[in-house]
Amino acid sequence: MKKAALHNLGCKVNAYETEAMQELLEKNGYEIVPFHDLADVYVINTCSVTNMADRKSRQMIHRARKQNPDAVIVAAGCYVQAQADMGELDENIDIVIGNNKKKDLIRLLEEYFKEDIPEQMQEVIDINHTFEYESLHLSRTAEHTRAYLKVQDGCNQFCTYCIIPYARGRVRSRKKEDVVEEVRTLAEHGYQEVVLTGIHLSSYGLEWKDENGKQTEGLLDLIRAVHGVEGIKRIRLGSLEPRIVTEEFAKELACLPKICPHFHLSLQSGCDATLKRMNRRYDAAEYREKCELLRKYFENPALTTDVIVGFPQESEEEFEASRDFVDSINFYETHIFKYSKRQGTKAAKMDGQIPEHEKTRRSNIMLELNRKKMQRYEEGWLGKKVEVLFEEMTERDGKNYVTGHTKEYLRIGVPCEPEQADRWINQLKEIELTSLSQIMH
Repeated sequence: MKKAALHNLGCKVNAYETEAMQELLEKNGYEIVPFHDLADVYVINTCSVTNMADRKSRQMIHRARKQNPDAVIVAAGCYVQAQADMGELDENIDIVIGNNKKKDLIRLLEEYFKEDIPEQMQEVIDINHTFEYESLHLSRTAEHTRAYLKVQDGCNQFCTYCIIPYARGRVRSRKKEDVVEEVRTLAEHGYQEVVLTGIHLSSYGLEWKDENGKQTEGLLDLIRAVHGVEGIKRIRLGSLEPRIVTEEFAKELACLPKICPHFHLSLQSGCDATLKRMNRRYDAAEYREKCELLRKYFENPALTTDVIVGFPQESEEEFEASRDFVDSINFYETHIFKYSKRQGTKAAKMDGQIPEHEKTRRSNIMLELNRKKMQRYEEGWLGKKVEVLFEEMTERDGKNYVTGHTKEYLRIGVPCEPEQADRWINQLKEIELTSLSQIMH
């Protein structure tokens, strides 16, 4: 029996695809071992969202080669897709699998072993001219209570800082019936929460149009269908673009009791001039309206976001405008990213690149603001009862806890000895929050 090891880099979509490839390997007789063990096949699902992601992808490829010089090294995903387009592929890779070809992993391995191919095998398509949604499926995931489902791929936005549309191609959506079937399978295996994810989730169904050019199905239709699956208690949404949040969207979601009031609305900057250079297609006022809509229909929802600091030409005044805007929205959590120049994007060629030390200073200011806002939001839950889906055992300061998340994604810990874990894990329990120490980070 051949041994295979997998390593995932990047987003939840990548994580889904890595687990799907692992399931393919298992079904075809491979023994799955940890990545640091000796294996016959190493599969690295790469990422290219930042320069650091590129570097980590290369490092994992080289680490696999060093661990077993005779192993077959498979590199899949965004980094190799982008590198193949530029004609610069690492000689340590034996099999290159671009996006939309991960489903062919087993066939490619069989061909490689059968032919004893001495040169690099490449399975990379022109991702920018395909409209096929790659068929990958999961019956279980690494997490035991929550399952992430990839329902959409590709992006048509072309933000000036982002390489992903070039690595992932145009918007492609998974058939609603296929998603529902997988959700049913996961429910039968005991999963109670599903998270719908995509490269640009808000664009789900964008390519499906009637003869008049009107979109026939969208994300709301998919959510309603998943909501009807028996056994699923919670539906969580991946990152959303602000413009999908209309009055109808927010009102309809609020009528679905399984929906988690935890919304990640991508912001990137609270300054209109910066947003325009980023090609974000909304302004700060419109973004604020979307947050107000969600708060109109949901009681105390957890709003989270992403912010880039140090974007090219971002003046001190623009940074302050962005900081003040983030302060005014009162997010539960803000993920701060220092702008990273990506070869092949418009922003990489812009004048006015910000020095690294200045990006670090701005990042630290935003991180401190985030710390205060998180505490303020969490304090708002003190004295209230929350429903927690417990997931795992953890240790903190020498004590054992069972931990899980509320619908708003607050991570709650309850003292528990390991022998009692079965009474808690994958159970929904109501907990009264009396202290911030119950919330674990």
